Amino acid sequence: MALLDTLLGHAGETPIERIAEEFAPLLAPGETLARAFVLVRDLMVFTDRRVLLVNKQGVTGRKVEYLSIPYRSITMFALETAGHFDLEAELRLWISGQPAPIERSLGRDSGATAIIALLAGHAPR
Repeated sequence: MALLDTLLGHAGETPIERIAEEFAPLLAPGETLARAFVLVRDLMVFTDRRVLLVNKQGVTGRKVEYLSIPYRSITMFALETAGHFDLEAELRLWISGQPAPIERSLGRDSGATAIIALLAGHAPR
């Protein structure tokens, strides 16, 4: 059932152990992976310092864009949940110095509320 959920865009949290080797070269000394969420091929990875948005492009997925967003740069975030007829939830992140938010489509059961909880947990106090 997990493969079918992934193909339909309903994938959710993925174990950190599954992506640890791939992300090890991207981490700063002492930085640790916290949680990761997958949607088909793209990933949203939370560390203790930042959010990494991973966009795998092309047919083979060999071309990859890594967008690193420190928690301190996130000024606001919004989640529009999937309704009865919507297939996707929408996440918007406003970054300081950027006029428009970064938008990501999430699957219906993609862990959207867990993502919001993680962002809220890193909000400046």
